[in-house]
Amino acid sequence: MTRLARVGFDKMIGYLEGGFEAWQNAGLPVDMIIDVESDELAMDLPFDEHLLVLDVRKESEFDQGHVAEAINIPLPELLNPIRVAAIEDTDNIYMHCQSGYRSVIGASILKKQGFHNLRNIVGGWKAIEQEPKIPVAVTVTEEALKQQEAAAKEDDTTNTEQALQNK
Repeated sequence: MTRLARVGFDKMIGYLEGGFEAWQNAGLPVDMIIDVESDELAMDLPFDEHLLVLDVRKESEFDQGHVAEAINIPLPELLNPIRVAAIEDTDNIYMHCQSGYRSVIGASILKKQGFHNLRNIVGGWKAIEQEPKIPVAVTVTEEALKQQEAAAKEDDTTNTEQALQNK
């Protein structure tokens, strides 16, 4: 339960005694989540018009780098029907987080909500960013733009001062 709290689930009311094995032994229904490597995502991206990359990392992690055109719904927000409404029934969902733990939980949440065309990217963002055929992007925040403008002004001032000194 401590691991779940670390990824945003801190109001757990219980757990399954005996774990998954007890569930199976009771004859209760089970489902599976398909794991794929990042190179499979790279192969499918250019050809699957219904492919949706769903990044379940925190917004700050997403901003630092993500698959181009991915959507970001942080793991705890997958419980919010308004956020999940961005996902279409026809989407082929490739999910990832930073390393793979949160995305498996996210896939389980989406399965419970009726989404079944899911794939979990093994190794998460760490594996994706090593795959050269996957286009990546960085979110430029307002704060980052201000920092870039300040740096550019500082460079202009320095260049002007150097030019005046050289005259």
